[in-house]
Amino acid sequence: MVAEKPVQVIAISSGKGGVGKTNVSVNLSLAMVAAGQNVLLLDADLGLANVDLLLGLHAQYNLSHVISGERTLQEVIIDGPEGLKIIPAASGLQKMSELNPGQHAGMIRAFSDLSMPVDMLLVDTAAGISDSVVSFVKASNEVIVVVCNEPTSLTDAYALIKVMAEDHGVYKFNILANSVRDPMEGAKLFKKLSRVTDHYLDVTLNFMGAVPYDECLVKAVKKQQAVLHSYPQSPSSIAFRKLAKTAISWPAPDKAGGHLEFFVERLIKYSAAG
Repeated sequence: MVAEKPVQVIAISSGKGGVGKTNVSVNLSLAMVAAGQNVLLLDADLGLANVDLLLGLHAQYNLSHVISGERTLQEVIIDGPEGLKIIPAASGLQKMSELNPGQHAGMIRAFSDLSMPVDMLLVDTAAGISDSVVSFVKASNEVIVVVCNEPTSLTDAYALIKVMAEDHGVYKFNILANSVRDPMEGAKLFKKLSRVTDHYLDVTLNFMGAVPYDECLVKAVKKQQAVLHSYPQSPSSIAFRKLAKTAISWPAPDKAGGHLEFFVERLIKYSAAG
């Protein structure tokens, strides 16, 4: 019997929309799959689902069917490119963006019923600091905050970090700079943000790296494909593979735990006869 192994759960968030968070989630997931990981990508933007749209996939069922009890979590999982597994959200359903904390917790508990091999669970949250973002970030091991070179991106990222630290006890954040024009721009963005957090908050920020501005990525989005597949040697594809290697190297949790019992005690632990 293979010992149960806690899954590495990574929430990918941003203070505001339009910074490329879902693109980061999709391509980071695919880069991890290419590196040999079993990856499950949860589209947790509950009212504005984008993951399946970004990949040109059609989902018959989604998280709204899990919450209503019509389908189990296992039944709504769809196959993405290269063996990536995706849990789609519901797009354009107002009620999905207005779930109460108990409903969020119930949805997170549904993960304990999954029995499939998962090494990495990536959670593409909504932008901002809604209840759903708080729920999913609290239930994750690692948090990636995506920023870009816009003043509102940094101020809203600070607001997200402040709320999670002061109200919910999350103190460690990985900062990823997206769509940077040169290698120094990402480091400068991180320095701006960390200067403020160092002064006002008791948190630890880690500069994860940057994704360069890339016309190939824009073209891939128009084709509803991941840039890693459409343009595997493009600057952004190379950056995503490097970022995936970084995230895979993060220490896995020793055991299930955390604010919401780490997506409840079992989460998606997988045991198999060996």
